[in-house]
Amino acid sequence: MSAPAREHHTIVIVGGGTAGLTTAARLIRAGQDDIAVVEPSSQHYYQPLFTVVGGGRAPQSATVRPESGLMPKGVRWIREAAVAADPDAQTVTTGPGRVIGYDYLVMAPGIQLDFGKVPGLTETLGKNGVSSNYRFDLTPRTWEFIRDMRGGTAIFTMPAGPIKCAGAPQKIAYLAADWWRHQHVLDKTRIILVLPTAAMFSQPDWARVLEGVAAGYGIEVRKESQLTEVDGGARRAVIADTKAGTKETIDYDLLHAVPPQSAPDWVKDSPLADPAVPAGYIKADKHTLVHPGWPNVFTLGDAANLPTSKTGAAARKQSPVLVANLIAAMGGRPAAARYNGYTSCPLVTSRHRMLLAEFDYDLKPTPSIPLINTMKPRYDMWLLKRYGLPALYWHLMLRGRA
Repeated sequence: MSAPAREHHTIVIVGGGTAGLTTAARLIRAGQDDIAVVEPSSQHYYQPLFTVVGGGRAPQSATVRPESGLMPKGVRWIREAAVAADPDAQTVTTGPGRVIGYDYLVMAPGIQLDFGKVPGLTETLGKNGVSSNYRFDLTPRTWEFIRDMRGGTAIFTMPAGPIKCAGAPQKIAYLAADWWRHQHVLDKTRIILVLPTAAMFSQPDWARVLEGVAAGYGIEVRKESQLTEVDGGARRAVIADTKAGTKETIDYDLLHAVPPQSAPDWVKDSPLADPAVPAGYIKADKHTLVHPGWPNVFTLGDAANLPTSKTGAAARKQSPVLVANLIAAMGGRPAAARYNGYTSCPLVTSRHRMLLAEFDYDLKPTPSIPLINTMKPRYDMWLLKRYGLPALYWHLMLRGRA
């Protein structure tokens, strides 16, 4: 049984990342005045630029701002980490033992990086040529390793299961390959891209384009394969071919490893998690974002078990649907707003070019920019990625205006 609540709010939002802050801002703009956001971090990160930092095309400082400057005015910020949720008692518990009661709960706790699930990976991160753009502090190391390489073997990996921005594991490979081409060392470099899937990308139209991009750099694509072990001291990686059931040990000079990912451990252990999913993502109706077991619990962002890619663009489209349905629930009305699974992935294909993949639950292309062929790598799309989308994020999306 949960301890009695020490404080109570009409709406409690777990998580002050992209999904949580966007939703809090929209709720404030909708007239809600009793909202608490549970978030321990003092810094807020714009993660879509991590790849660009790792590729040497943006400063690390462009990706981070103080959380205090982004928290919507009028929101109660509880600067602690959530460790439990009891949807029957309608409470959230934090690490220091604070128990917060709610009438409505929004779950946006984000995703957990499970580096430890690959033996040897954690111990060698940031050294021995091993890095990962999925950690803020390692993004400059990625660029150092890429910049200083003058030939050899570079391995770029993607884990099985849903991850944040499924295009990021290969985007850094293209940025690196383009740099090595400009440095006249691409012909001395063996590039191996390790993908767990049978295709380059979940959406077939863009998958075909990416096949051509990889081939243009001479990248060796290992599909239905995974990184299973790293020996940092020896600079060796074990790659498993899951289809053939075989393993190969490859000596590398550079390894960019993307870790397996899951819901936070405490979420996995909560009654809100979907028991059918080992990664512990939270159950939610894929259109209304309402939990099927508790109609006053809503979920969005990376921790939601939705059949779409986990991106900030998805959270941007989910947030207005969630807010509309939460306010409807407060008024005793049914959830009428619907999310169609829209997500987008800006796929950087070189140091100056990008294509933009946008699609819905049915993998149907859903372009949002008229008169532009976003399936073709373009310089104007690169400018959108580097400058336009960050401005949209900081100044409009987190303010509940886009």
